[in-house]
Amino acid sequence: MGPLSSHAAMRLRVKLFATYREIVGAKELAWSADAGTTVEGFLASFLRAYPRLAAHRDTMMLAVNQAFAKPTALLREGDEVALLPPVSGGAR
Repeated sequence: MGPLSSHAAMRLRVKLFATYREIVGAKELAWSADAGTTVEGFLASFLRAYPRLAAHRDTMMLAVNQAFAKPTALLREGDEVALLPPVSGGAR
């Protein structure tokens, strides 16, 4: 579906971090999706709306309600989906 519309079967909150936030121009968005949408389905729809993010797809991590999610996980009304860039570095 896409950015929040009145025809949505369910509403999601999308949180963006680091580079993704700069590309989209927001740190959080309301998003609509059909019932039964998976994480993978959401991501495909989101990347169609924000094609500049597609270059980051292979390294992008997704979390649903603050837990990493499998591409096949079903989304539910009110879920928070976070798009996270890969974490680099660390303590030595």
